[in-house]
Amino acid sequence: MRRLYLVQHGEAVSKDIDPERPLSERGYEEVRRVSSFLRRAGVCVERVLHSGKRRAEQTAEVLAEAVLASGSAEMRHGMLPKDSADVVAGEIAGWSGDIMLVGHMPFMARLASVLLTGDAVTLTVSFRPGSVVCLEVGDDEAWDIAWMIRPELIAGV
Repeated sequence: MRRLYLVQHGEAVSKDIDPERPLSERGYEEVRRVSSFLRRAGVCVERVLHSGKRRAEQTAEVLAEAVLASGSAEMRHGMLPKDSADVVAGEIAGWSGDIMLVGHMPFMARLASVLLTGDAVTLTVSFRPGSVVCLEVGDDEAWDIAWMIRPELIAGV
């Protein structure tokens, strides 16, 4: 059983405050809680990939400290908000090991839908900043949702 973790970056500041939209203090705190939860749950991945936008990179760096077997988070092209999910979805079949992708809406929701249903238009998962969706694929190459967490579910952690 192989796992793919889809993560929406944490809450970011508005463009008015900073055009690069880094994580807000609340965003950092929520991502830290999620990363702590994932570490205690035993989540371990071979790679953490992010879109390259500052808020996704910051989220990926925090999560990588908790779940990455070795190395550091890496930037991957093709995961920006308006990018087509079909390209990444097509490549995932050739990847090995458990992987975490950190990106943006609507890309992450479209990727989940393509993997789960083959359709990027009808969205199947409702993300919010800091959410993690764990998808599993077995020998039949069909993806299923194993679980999903949102920061507010682990507020006391």
